[in-house]
Amino acid sequence: MNKRPALALAAGAALLLLAAPAVTAAPYRTAAVELEETVTVDPTGHVSADGTVTLSGTYRCTDSTGAAFVSSSVSTTKASATHGTSTLIQGIGGTVAVCDGVTHRWENTSRPSPAIGPGKVSVEATVAELRFEGILPLPRIHADERHEVILAKG
Repeated sequence: MNKRPALALAAGAALLLLAAPAVTAAPYRTAAVELEETVTVDPTGHVSADGTVTLSGTYRCTDSTGAAFVSSSVSTTKASATHGTSTLIQGIGGTVAVCDGVTHRWENTSRPSPAIGPGKVSVEATVAELRFEGILPLPRIHADERHEVILAKG
């Protein structure tokens, strides 16, 4: 049995996680740690003059044994006289997550193509972990959330 495709997938996933920017942790809280895993999305994101989109929020996760990260995406819906409506989903960066039960901030930035202008968009943020089952990295979702966000110029 040829294991090269599985090894290539695992190596690619590991490189993707290593390339993600580091997250700055919030100060450690001495109060009791809540066990609920969450991810939030700030109600306002930003789009710069060059089309770079920045989204942010908070997350809390626990019991990570593999590499964990916060990913985000933007969904926009456009109406067309000839094709009805269509939805375009574009990924907006990824941030390494620390699953220690403490609430941390996340911020993802990317310049999607086609560009997204200011206005209302739907944002999905997910805290996921890659756990190895044998030689395959399989995703484990810690938290997932969708919200309407206003992209402001700036």
